Amino acid sequence: MNATKEAALMMSSLSIYKGLLSRTVGAAYFRLLSAQAKPVYEFAQAWGDFFSLLCDKEAVGNFSRCLTGAALVDENAFSRAAAAGKEKELPSKVIQAVRRDLSVIRRASLLSPETILRDYLYRDELGTVANNLPRWEVGTPVREFLHEDAIIDTLADYHHRNGCGMYAAYRAFIWRDCSVRPVPYPDPIAISSLKTYDLQRKLVVDNTLAFLNGVQSNNCLLYGDRGTGKSSTVKAILNEYYTRGLRMIEMPKERLSDFPLLVEKIAAVPLKFIIFIDDLSFSGEDKTYAQLKAVLEGSLAARPQNTLIYATSNRRHIVRENFSERSGDDIHINDTIQETLSLADRFGLSVNFSKPGKEQYLEIVFALAREKKLSVSIDDLTAGAESFAIERGGRSPRCARQYIAALEAENAAG
Repeated sequence: MNATKEAALMMSSLSIYKGLLSRTVGAAYFRLLSAQAKPVYEFAQAWGDFFSLLCDKEAVGNFSRCLTGAALVDENAFSRAAAAGKEKELPSKVIQAVRRDLSVIRRASLLSPETILRDYLYRDELGTVANNLPRWEVGTPVREFLHEDAIIDTLADYHHRNGCGMYAAYRAFIWRDCSVRPVPYPDPIAISSLKTYDLQRKLVVDNTLAFLNGVQSNNCLLYGDRGTGKSSTVKAILNEYYTRGLRMIEMPKERLSDFPLLVEKIAAVPLKFIIFIDDLSFSGEDKTYAQLKAVLEGSLAARPQNTLIYATSNRRHIVRENFSERSGDDIHINDTIQETLSLADRFGLSVNFSKPGKEQYLEIVFALAREKKLSVSIDDLTAGAESFAIERGGRSPRCARQYIAALEAENAAG
């Protein structure tokens, strides 16, 4: 039996990691290996389809890393148990199957295109086409697959730290159509790029670290003026601590009724989740705020220990009030007002991001200019930043970032 046929046969018998054959690269590669005895047109098409997919995945230069990397984020009985630290509780027969599957995937990933061509049953019919078929580089497996004798332990350690399935492959998610969907390209903003507001940011960071360390922590409301960095702070915290098992799921306000369904999906996942509700506000007629109150406290279904809620709002009390509502015909007007204000009180931590004064605004501008290495005099930077703020209707960290971006564009244009 030649190497290609053996690889195809072994991959077809994957058990624990059978899901790899359903992923795009794994499926296309298996079709190519299985085309060894197929008519020449089918083989050529399988080759072309596979190479095209490698181009899309930017894996032409390292196919082995691509295939073993796909196995790394496969969700199966072993990866789920390892993520929960329970892999040693699996039966020895399951561990044997895992070891065998991983060995098959590793060896298949190292099969060269020349070997596949050499083993093709009807190679003579390909003629000169065989010489012109595009080739890929085999490359090397991901680090966890490098040492076959220690592969179980290294993968278990990987899943302990990163979870399994899509939670190992991604760090940011969004709740959509009653399911958790990954965000392939989350905002890359870093904490170090956020200037001033150090006290406010420290409160949120400390609360997050307590959460990650298993210490009692609070749901958090970041409120204040627009453009002051509330949402950026939450996203930057994810980017800073995702390597410590933090994940974030953005939930639209309109889908708050789905919260019990969401926590049901993540309660057993051995990672820490921040449910992020951005730009939260309600009108007086919008009674969906009662759903959020139940989510924060008061619902029969408790919030799981691996979940916190972080929300941002331009309003301290979240619910918009009118004077007319206070002087209406409600007999128990004080009870109504207290019900409206009680929502914000259910966040254990409330952090105020207020609009900066001139001095703080310019401090942000100067810090960003230094970070970008812009050669602009202090006087010109001050005058330009103030003029830019007037045009935008007020000072804010967002306005400072936009001004620096405009300066960078001007410099690039000469």
